[in-house]
Amino acid sequence: MTLLKHIKLPLLFAFLFIPLKLFAMETGAVHEPMVLTSSPIGYIALILFSIAYLFVMAEEYTHLRKSKPVILAAGIIWAMIGWVYMNHGMSELAEHAVRHNLLEYAELMLFLLVAMTYINGMEERRVFDALRSWLIRKGFSFRQLFWMTGTLAFFISPVADNLTTALLMCAVVLAVGGSNTRFVTLACINIVVGANAGGAFSPFGDITTLMVWQKGMVPFWGFFALFIPAVVNFVVPAAIMHFAIPDEMPTASGEVIAMKRGARRIIFLFLATIVTAVSFHNFLGLPPVIGMLTGLSYLQFLGYYLKKTKYKCSESSNEVKDTVGEIVAFDVFKPVAKAEWDTLFFFYGVVLCVGGLGFLGYLSMLSELMYTQWGATSANVSVGLLSAIVDNIPVMFAVLTMNPAMSEGQWLLVTMTAGVGGSLLSIGSAAGVALMGQARGKYTFFGHLKWTPAIAAGYVASIGTHMWINSALFT
Repeated sequence: MTLLKHIKLPLLFAFLFIPLKLFAMETGAVHEPMVLTSSPIGYIALILFSIAYLFVMAEEYTHLRKSKPVILAAGIIWAMIGWVYMNHGMSELAEHAVRHNLLEYAELMLFLLVAMTYINGMEERRVFDALRSWLIRKGFSFRQLFWMTGTLAFFISPVADNLTTALLMCAVVLAVGGSNTRFVTLACINIVVGANAGGAFSPFGDITTLMVWQKGMVPFWGFFALFIPAVVNFVVPAAIMHFAIPDEMPTASGEVIAMKRGARRIIFLFLATIVTAVSFHNFLGLPPVIGMLTGLSYLQFLGYYLKKTKYKCSESSNEVKDTVGEIVAFDVFKPVAKAEWDTLFFFYGVVLCVGGLGFLGYLSMLSELMYTQWGATSANVSVGLLSAIVDNIPVMFAVLTMNPAMSEGQWLLVTMTAGVGGSLLSIGSAAGVALMGQARGKYTFFGHLKWTPAIAAGYVASIGTHMWINSALFT
């Protein structure tokens, strides 16, 4: 019995890895990857990714950060691939594939890290707090606030990420909405729709648009062709929900929050950083991330200047002070530390998992089904519906990895649907999930679901608008 116990595991691995030629549909030449979709390795990889993603979807209940299961799954998937290719004398091919995926991740991660650092820097300088206090002091009606918060979410999210934008606008809604649950629910739905729609027409508005831009599928200015369809996606459900908003006046607040020293300069430098990234890509042919990292140095020099000139702050200023009353200068590495590291590492796991499944041959099968049998338009509309259930990052990365032959109009279509499709359910986007936590008990899954038909009307209308006004891009 003891001997049997010790040989069970080696026998299992021998079964999985030694007779791979029997399971592989197509081995091919040394320089061609093997198709392992019908092998035990392929099935195990699919099961691992599915289990990992179930944990991601259950994060709200398990409190297990979403990066952990996908990073583990990515490691195991590529370990299996490495073992297979090593046994066939093709380890260099697997190494090249994983390095390619790692490079794609590194470019996106560093780009996002710089953007997150600027956003956190503006938050530390109280830019968003000042905007929130201004909105509250003005004494707008519930209906006016409904439209203002949604519109601001739409126009801020193309520059800031939709998660930060949604949290900022939700803070305004909660501050003025109080116990009016109906207003808070509808305003939160509107914010989620507005933030997701606004992020669809800008290369910086969402991770998916950034991925499409960095891959070179759509030029920088090409994304702005989605502006009107994005407006339609936001306005249609907002107009339907408008009449359900209480026609009342909330209690105004006199709280005044001033921005800290250097806040306006950080806003300006963030815009300069975006211009630098676009210029590096458009005029120099270099990856946009090089321009973003160059822009990070702008913020570092500003931090140095604020530190050396902190004596200019008056004693009555609203600057943060330490225990002995000394003004704490701006430190650029604090915003870096506050970046969404869980999201960045989750993105690593997703890129490596999907890249591994693609290397095994699954994405070629999926591409054949969706883009050859269904057709590009049906496939791209389905991508949006899928992103309401599954995070749009792996969905879009899978499409980019498939790299189907499509016109610019179709690439814009899938970019838009992947971004706005997440609005159909509260769990379909990071903004919706975050607001369920921030407005717990007032903005809920079923509260959002009640208005899904209105959001779906906007989804269909935006697709029709894009195919109408941008018809020349579909040729």
